[in-house]
Amino acid sequence: MNQLSRRLFAVFALLALPLFGIQTAQASGAAPDASASLKQKVVIQVSDNNPKKWNLALNNAQNVQKEIGKANIDIEIVAYGPGLPMLKFDSPVGGRVQDAVAHGIKVVACENTMRKTHLSKQDMLPNLAYTRSGVVELMNKQTQGYAYIRP
Repeated sequence: MNQLSRRLFAVFALLALPLFGIQTAQASGAAPDASASLKQKVVIQVSDNNPKKWNLALNNAQNVQKEIGKANIDIEIVAYGPGLPMLKFDSPVGGRVQDAVAHGIKVVACENTMRKTHLSKQDMLPNLAYTRSGVVELMNKQTQGYAYIRP
């Protein structure tokens, strides 16, 4: 095969790729290896006052972080309604929540629920994040491309 034949073959091969559902990085408009640099995101809802449910949510977060890699995933657990008391100092899952936060998992408490249940930040575990509305936080995260999990 001469050089001209090789070039023509290469051009026809590139033109045929879309016919088979294959896109090159240039054809898709993405830079090469762009998907490898994208961070995955997950938000987990906990609205149950149940240590078993909280342990399941914490296990989910830990397993995702282990599988995907801490540097490759943003994890946020949002607690509101009946789930909020598990973020108090005397919570039966408080130690695990603190470990999760120490390992880069963001745990967010709903200030609406805190106000309605007469809780202050002084009643809560240290190093939590806060949002005015847990439900709105979940909505915003989903709009930002977060996968939504409710164990």
